[in-house]
Amino acid sequence: MPDQKPFAIVTGASAGIGYELARLAAMDGYDLLIAADRDMTKATSDLRALGANVETVQADLATTEGVDKLCAAAKGRSVDVLCANAGHGLGHGFLDQDWKEAHHVVDTNVTGTIYLIHKIGRDMRTRNAGRILITGSIAGFMPGSYQAVYNGTKAFIDSFGFALRDELKDSNVTVTILMPGATDTEFFDRAHMQDTPIGEMKKDDPAWVARIGWDAMKRGEGDVVSGWKNKIQATLGNFMPAGLGAAMHRRQAQPHGGQGGDGTSTATKAILGITAGAVGLFALTSLLGGREDTRVESWQRAGRRAAEQTGRRARKVGRRAAAQAQSGMEAGRRALQSWR
Repeated sequence: MPDQKPFAIVTGASAGIGYELARLAAMDGYDLLIAADRDMTKATSDLRALGANVETVQADLATTEGVDKLCAAAKGRSVDVLCANAGHGLGHGFLDQDWKEAHHVVDTNVTGTIYLIHKIGRDMRTRNAGRILITGSIAGFMPGSYQAVYNGTKAFIDSFGFALRDELKDSNVTVTILMPGATDTEFFDRAHMQDTPIGEMKKDDPAWVARIGWDAMKRGEGDVVSGWKNKIQATLGNFMPAGLGAAMHRRQAQPHGGQGGDGTSTATKAILGITAGAVGLFALTSLLGGREDTRVESWQRAGRRAAEQTGRRARKVGRRAAAQAQSGMEAGRRALQSWR
């Protein structure tokens, strides 16, 4: 009997990052069980053309029934790689969202994800072998005004992934958290965020993002953030006051024509612009000597050092801005122009 190929489960594999992860698994010789809540005919055809044996499950992974259906489709086969990628977002103000949609985001991104990892991860621990790749997000590092539920779920998933990795550190089961930024997928259409600055901006290639995560998983690394810009944004989010972080996120996620401006005072904008610029420069300088897969812990430390060095200067700027309103207004205009 010929040796059996390694076996991978990939969720959210109909398109986007999940589809690209499945492609990478197929090219590495894995048999595949892919899942999504929508049609996967094209994805399945593409993957089989790469020589992979592919089974599919169309199910709502926000439900325990959907996760159970996926696990049953594995037919008791040992899972070598689990790519827990299924998830979606939801834009607009929290109180304006449909509750059923918001609840589904939580159930998909959190409940269904950790239930699947619990079921597959237990078997991996028993065998003392396996790799888990969790798609988190840099959104988990920042309060997400106009995307509050999604950012909250990703904060949970990022934290959960780090904790699970630590619990398994003495085993041969690895946990890697992929934390991308805005990526060119169906995410923003499905989240009703086409009319936002982040929805309209240029985004990362999902194939590139998936490759970064897949390679980090194969190396057994704990976490990876795709791209320098996203690394710097995550660094800022780690220590920036929550109120300023929320205001910064509002500028990206608030629909065009939103009422009431962005809720940030002119002086605060000045401080935020100066601090963010200085910290970004320090963080970038610290990162330039590293690799694309620089670990989160490294750039967190760089961010904290930068914060210590710039905090005193920022407080002085704040006092001057408060005492001199005209100077504060001019600094705010300069900060706004630098962000555009």
